[in-house]
Amino acid sequence: MKQETHEACAAFVGLDWADATHDGCLQATGSATREHFVLEHTPEAIEAWVCALRQRFAGKPIAVCLELNKGPMVFALRTYDFLVLFPVNPLTLARYREAFTPSRAKDDPTDAALQLELLCTHRDKLPPLVSLFRSESM
Repeated sequence: MKQETHEACAAFVGLDWADATHDGCLQATGSATREHFVLEHTPEAIEAWVCALRQRFAGKPIAVCLELNKGPMVFALRTYDFLVLFPVNPLTLARYREAFTPSRAKDDPTDAALQLELLCTHRDKLPPLVSLFRSESM
C-alpha cells in the first residue's frame, strides 16, 4: 500500500480506547489547535462521530492512531474508506509517556494527546492498517 503524504491527510486523531468511552484528541492539518473529545462506545455514537468527520473534512483522509490493531473499535473504524488507522504498540506509548512524565501518571485524555503527537511526529515509522474496503494498489 502506498502511504499517503502527511499533507494529504485533512486531520490527525489520537484515540485512547476503553470499555465504555474513548478519549480522543484531534488536530486539523495546518492548525496548532487540538480538540479533545469523549466518544461513547456504541455503534450509533461511533457512526455519528465518523459521519461528522467525513462531512467536516469533505471525505479527505484522516489518520487515526490507536493502541490496538484488532478488536471492535478497530473493526468498526476499518470499514470507513477515508480513515487511515495507525496502530501503535501499547509499550511504545507507555515508554513515550514515561519520557515526558517522570511520575508515570497515566490518564486517557493525555494518552490520546500522546498518540496524536506520535502520529504527527513519527508517522513515517508507523505502518498503517489496510482498510477492509481499500485496494492494496493504492
